[in-house]
Amino acid sequence: MGLFLYLLFMIAVGALIGGMTNSLAIKMLFRPYRPMYIAGRRIPFTPGLIPKRREELAEQLGRMVVEHLLTADGLRRKLNDEAFVRDMTNYVQEEIERWLQSDRTVADWLERFGVKHPEQIAEMWIEKKYKTMMSQYSEQPLYHIIPSELLQKIDHAIPSIADRLLFRLRTYVESEQGERQIEQMINEFLQSRGMFGNMIQMFLGNVSLADKIRPEIVKFLQSDGAKQLLVQLFTNEWEKVKAIHVQDVEQMIGHEKIVLWIKRLTVAVVQEPLQQPLGPLVASHVRASLPTFVRFLLQFASERIERWMKRLHLQDIVREEVASFSVERLEEMILTISRREFKMITYLGALLGGVIGLIQGCITFFIQL
Repeated sequence: MGLFLYLLFMIAVGALIGGMTNSLAIKMLFRPYRPMYIAGRRIPFTPGLIPKRREELAEQLGRMVVEHLLTADGLRRKLNDEAFVRDMTNYVQEEIERWLQSDRTVADWLERFGVKHPEQIAEMWIEKKYKTMMSQYSEQPLYHIIPSELLQKIDHAIPSIADRLLFRLRTYVESEQGERQIEQMINEFLQSRGMFGNMIQMFLGNVSLADKIRPEIVKFLQSDGAKQLLVQLFTNEWEKVKAIHVQDVEQMIGHEKIVLWIKRLTVAVVQEPLQQPLGPLVASHVRASLPTFVRFLLQFASERIERWMKRLHLQDIVREEVASFSVERLEEMILTISRREFKMITYLGALLGGVIGLIQGCITFFIQL
C-alpha cells in the first residue's frame, strides 16, 4: 500500500510539473507583453517570444503569404478555372442587368463621372479639331481633301445630272406655264427693239412667234449636242471647284459661320442621345459581348498578375498589417486558431511528467531495496 501511494504521489508531482511547465511555456510565447526591469536591468525572457520578435514574425508572415499562400501561379490557375469564369460571368451579368434597367440617361452617367456639360465639351473639341485641320489643309485644293471615291461618283454622275436637267427643261417648255413664259419673253424682246420689233410682228401677222420657237427649243434640248454641251459645261465648272483651295472656301463662307454651323450640327446630333437612358441604347451589344469580355478581362489579368502583385507589394502590406497589430490581438488570433492544440500540449506535458514521475518512483524504490 505504501508503494502504491508513493508511486501515485510521484506521478501526480511529475504530471503537475509537466503540465505547469508546458502551460507556462505557452504563456511565455505572449506574456509579458512588454519588457520588465529591476534596478534598470531587463528581466530575462521579457517580453514574451512573440512580442519580442513581432517584427520578424511580420516579415516572415508577409514572405509566407506571397511565396506560399497567395502566389501568382495559384491566382492564375483560379482566374483560368472554368467554374470561376462561369461564376464571374453570371455575377457580372446580374450586375449589368441591374445597370441596364436603370433610368439614368447618358448625360446622368457622364455627370456621375465628372462630365457635366458634354455638349460644350463636344463643341470645344470640334472647334479645336477644325482649327487643327485648317492649319494642315488650308493650302491644299479640294480634290486633295475630298475622298477619291466621292470624286469619282460625282464625275460619273454628271451625265445623269445633265439628262435630268434637260428632261426638266423640256417638260417645262412643253407645259402651259413654259409656253406663257416663252411668249412673254418674246414680246418683251420685240418691244425692246422698237420699230424693228413692230416690223417683225407685222410681218408674222396672226402667227405666234412662240409657237414657232418652242418646237425648236424642245428639239435642241433633245439633241445629243445639247447634252454634250451641258456635260462639258458642268465638267469644266466641277474642275474649277475641285481646284479651289480650302482657305478660299473658308473665306467665301466665313470662319465663324462654318464653326457655328458645325457646333449646331454637333449639338443636334449629340443632344438627343444624351437625354435617353443608357441601358436601352447599349443593352443588345452589352449582352452579346459580355461573356467574351469577361473572359478577355480574366485572361488579361492572368497574364499580368505577377506584375500587379509586385506593384501592390503584398509582402509589405502583410508585414505592415501584422506589425501594427497589438500583442493582445496577436495572442487572441493565435489562441482562437490553436487553443485546442495548446491545451493538448499542456495535457501531453502532464502525461509525460506523470510517466517520468512513475519511472523516477520505480527507480528510487529499487535503489532503496
